[in-house]
Amino acid sequence: MFLAKELEKGGLLDKLTSAHGPTGYEGEVRNIIKKEIENYVDDIKVDKMGNIVAHKKGNGPKIMIAAHMDEVGFIITGYNKDGTLKFRGLGGVNQLAIPSKPVLIGEKKLKGVIGAKAIHLQNAEERKKPFNYSNCCIDIGAKSKDEAMQKVEYGEYAVFDTEYDSFGENLIKGKAFDDRIGCLVIMEILKEKYNCDLYGVFNVQEEVGSRGANISAFNVQPDLAIVLEGTICADMPNIPDNKKATEVNKGPAISIMDKKSIFSNDMVDEIIKCCDENKIPYQRRASIAGGNDAGVIHTVGNGTSKIAAISVPCRYIHSSISVASQKDYLNTVKLLNYYLKKF
Repeated sequence: MFLAKELEKGGLLDKLTSAHGPTGYEGEVRNIIKKEIENYVDDIKVDKMGNIVAHKKGNGPKIMIAAHMDEVGFIITGYNKDGTLKFRGLGGVNQLAIPSKPVLIGEKKLKGVIGAKAIHLQNAEERKKPFNYSNCCIDIGAKSKDEAMQKVEYGEYAVFDTEYDSFGENLIKGKAFDDRIGCLVIMEILKEKYNCDLYGVFNVQEEVGSRGANISAFNVQPDLAIVLEGTICADMPNIPDNKKATEVNKGPAISIMDKKSIFSNDMVDEIIKCCDENKIPYQRRASIAGGNDAGVIHTVGNGTSKIAAISVPCRYIHSSISVASQKDYLNTVKLLNYYLKKF
């Protein structure tokens, strides 16, 4: 199977997704992005929130393309007598997917495993209830509370320990595709030349309410904005067709609306026309669930009604692993490139 260089094991997406970047702790991801794009833009600024704002100077409208650097993760909230750790979510982690998953804790990348009561020990009533933070713990191999306190500080973060790789036909798997795959799209786009005044923005803290985007949008004040996302994909056998928000290998997903935004009909029509003219497969995102940074970008400062969201479909987001299609990623890059060159 042929993979684009940036999608190969050891490539740029591997580096981005293997990096630690839970909400509020995006520094490792930020450093990778800054280093990779510095030769392709005129100016890079990091604001006080930690957002990256990269500027490619040009004429015409001020266009902002945005993705978020943070991933869902965990924060350590206490210690148990047996040396295991108490924890809670950073962002909307799928709690049903947390038991028995390996994690890495803090900058030292201390190894741990999310533990839960074995099914053999559960009574009939317990088996009916899903696991959650109150009945799980993180096992770091400590033998006592004192030992655990010496190894892990209160308030340290944890992320899933997931290996990036390719498999099947054109498929890739790894953690944090929401939204490192959107970040990668922008990083590739910034390598090209455009006539518009282009801002490539990499936001922090999207998973806890788009806090970073409030600041970056206020500072940029775009005339037009496009949010790049790794979005919900529900092409599974137990999901009826009318519930399949997006499907892998069907092309970039173009949103109509979600819980935070109603997207510009004019922009959506222009994007679809661009797909048709350049024979790029696409799909409409058939769900209004969820939201992203677009919800604040178009309402900050003077605001803008010119906003759209283009997404790469990703299975199993907000869990320990995601699956996406190389073709969908490449077609998203191709679409955005053609669209921006219209200006």
